[in-house]
Order: sequence, then C-alpha cells, then structure tokens
Amino acid sequence: MSKFYDRKDELKALEQIETNSMKTANFTVMTGRRRIGKTALLKKFIGNKKSCYLFTSRSSETILCEQWQKALSDSLGLNIFGKITKLADLFEQVMNYSKQEHFILVIDEFQDLQSINSSFFSQMQNIWDAAKDQSKINLIVCGSVYSMMIKIFEDSKEPLFGRSTAKINLKPFTPSVCKKILSDFNPSYTSEDLLCLYMLSGGVAKYIFLLMESGSVTKEKMIDYVTGITSPFLIDGKDILVSEIGKDYGVYFSILALISRGLTAQNEIDSVIQKNTGAYLTNLAEKFNVIKPIKPVFSKSESRNARWQITDCYLRFYFRFINANQSLIELGQLDLLKKIILRDYETFTGKTLEQYFTAKINEEKELTRIGGWWDRKGENEIDIIAVNELEKTCDVYEVKRQAKKLDMDLLEKKTENFKAIAKSEVSGFTFNIVGLSMEDM
Repeated sequence: MSKFYDRKDELKALEQIETNSMKTANFTVMTGRRRIGKTALLKKFIGNKKSCYLFTSRSSETILCEQWQKALSDSLGLNIFGKITKLADLFEQVMNYSKQEHFILVIDEFQDLQSINSSFFSQMQNIWDAAKDQSKINLIVCGSVYSMMIKIFEDSKEPLFGRSTAKINLKPFTPSVCKKILSDFNPSYTSEDLLCLYMLSGGVAKYIFLLMESGSVTKEKMIDYVTGITSPFLIDGKDILVSEIGKDYGVYFSILALISRGLTAQNEIDSVIQKNTGAYLTNLAEKFNVIKPIKPVFSKSESRNARWQITDCYLRFYFRFINANQSLIELGQLDLLKKIILRDYETFTGKTLEQYFTAKINEEKELTRIGGWWDRKGENEIDIIAVNELEKTCDVYEVKRQAKKLDMDLLEKKTENFKAIAKSEVSGFTFNIVGLSMEDM
C-alpha cells in the first residue's frame, strides 16, 4: 500500500517533539500491538530528516553492534574507529555525538534488547542521565510486546522508569479511515464488505494492507483469502499472544475462546474452566491488554456486574473460528473451515457491528462516556449509550444488521428503565433514541 493513510495527530505530535529536541534531548516511547503500523509511521515521520533507524534483530550483542555501527555510519556519518562489541559503548558514542549534532534515532523492537543483554537498560539509564542535559538527540524507541514495554518504562523498579519525555500509544485506524481505504481499492464496496473488513482487521493497518494488496476487496474474496493455504490470518493470533504471554498460554487461550463464543461473565468462564479465573482475567486485561471489563454505563466503580470483551476484532475472530478449528487446519480442510465461518457469519458479526458503531460514534461525537447498558436481571439491555455530561445529552442506540428488525418501541421502554435506574446521573439530560443498521455504516 504505497499511499500513507491518516496518523495526522501522531505526526503532529512527533513534529512538536522534533522541534523540542533541537534544544534538549527527548526520549519518546511508542507502543502499539503488532501490525498496527508503528514502523511505517516512524519512517514517514523521518522522511529526509537527519536520522538513523535501528532494528533490534534477535542476534548476539556483538553482531547487533556491528549492524548498528554500520547503520549509524551510513545514516549519520558517525564513524567510530575500531570494532564495538558492547551496546553500552555504542550508545555512549551516540550520546556524545548528539552533543554536537541534532538527529533522530529510532530503535525498533526495543524490548528485545532485554534478552540480548539483560544489563543494558541499567547501563543506558546511566549514560542517558549523564549526557541528556548537553544532548540534542530525538530518541524514539518502539516495541510491539505490550507487557514488556509497559514493564520497562512504567515499573518503578526498572532502570528506565521515568526517563521517557513523551509516550505515544498507536491505535487502530478509525472507521472513517477504514472506509476511505476500502473505497480507494473498491469504489463500489457494500456495507457487507466494510463489515467483513472490520471483523478481520478492526482497523489494524497490516491486516488491511494484506487484504487490499491481494485484491481481497469484497466479503467473499476476504473470506477466501483468510482461509487460503498461505493465509497469515491462520497463525498470527497465536504468534502475537505467545510473544506476550509465553509458552504457558493454555488457560489464557481457553478463556479467550470462551469469551469469543459469548461467555463473558467470570462465573460462566469459571464453570467451564473449573477453577477461579480472576487472576488470569486480570492479567489478560492489565498485563497483556487483550481484554477489558465492560460495565453498564453509569454503574459504580465497585460494581461486579461486568462482562469481559476481547478488544481486538481480529483476535476475537481468531479465537471464534481459527483457534476453535485447529484440527481442520491441520487436516488441510480449509474449505470446511470456510463453510463454518460463512454459516456463523451473520450471528458473529452482530457484535462486530456494535463495536464498529461504538468506534464510529466515538469518532464523530464529543463524548464523556460510551458503552452498553444492562440491568442485573438481564431483562433490559441497550447496545450503545453515548453520553456528553457537559451538554447533558444521552444518545441511546439499538444496533441490528437489518433495519427492519429494529424495534423502536421496545428501545423506548428499555430507555425508560435505564432512566429510572440511573435517575440521579441523567437528571435533566436530553435523550435521543436511534436505530442503526448496516445501512448506516
């Protein structure tokens, strides 16, 4: 995909950081899940600026130093006499050079330096602290293993804690950007095509790129591609999560499989797993950033009326269809896998459509909170409630694939129940009741 899409806010922030670093050293940390487009964004930002991009290959320290020394010489003209074999020595040379010259240094897959030299982060901290006041470096490090990047920079026991001057967490493309990309590749796309793209990518740049560049621009072609013998969609879910969780992923994968099937309450998950999964759920949410607890809008912070949601659309798809049918994939029965996906597609994408509209509404409106609502008995449930507490407005949405299935009278009754329960929070609010279907995408 030769055209670069969106990321205006991130590019603006990076340009401001670049301006700041002309006078004093800046240390930016960029995070975001694998395939989100961190490297593409940084290369776009670098452009023709004086800069060096360093990739952390999983090799020995000596070989990595050799690769980086050459890259620094080629990109910056930083000629170091002799052969450096220690990362700390190389970083010290870079920081000394930055006292005379301003430049951008990007270190990609930064978290992997931990396994190459476990003491390097401590050494880096000492070198940075000693040189930063005289330096004019714009140092940007990025990594795609969320748990490790958070630990390196946000754990108070870690040497690089408190050293970053800026943090950017790269998010998936918004629905409007997904629509723009699909429109560029398929001007006559349908809502079904857009929904399928969102189901498979959730706005993750690499997945969109894979589909568009392969000519998979309709629902039928996307499903064909995903279930093809060379499809990266068949393996990427496991690869991403094993890099985060490690080899002991069995219980975690079982929990994610259950959530993808609609068992979203902890008691439901516990009854199937046959153990208390509270610690696992907390890890998946806080340590690995794979799920999040969803509570009814305006519920109290201590409320236990929570449902768990897989935040990533592709991972939700992966666990519902790919992970659940590994035996078919191992047998080479990919046509049968495709039939299962198509059989359950409409039911499965009902929740995807809710996720899409939640993101779309959040993109288009000024909101203080957005989410679903349900009562404790499960008798009343509202798909989306979008609130602006400053303007005292509350938009209530019912989402259906087909407009003819929307029941606005029932939604009005559910809204009245919501008003009665959240009486103190929504007193004086103006309510707007809306039905959304695929025609509104």
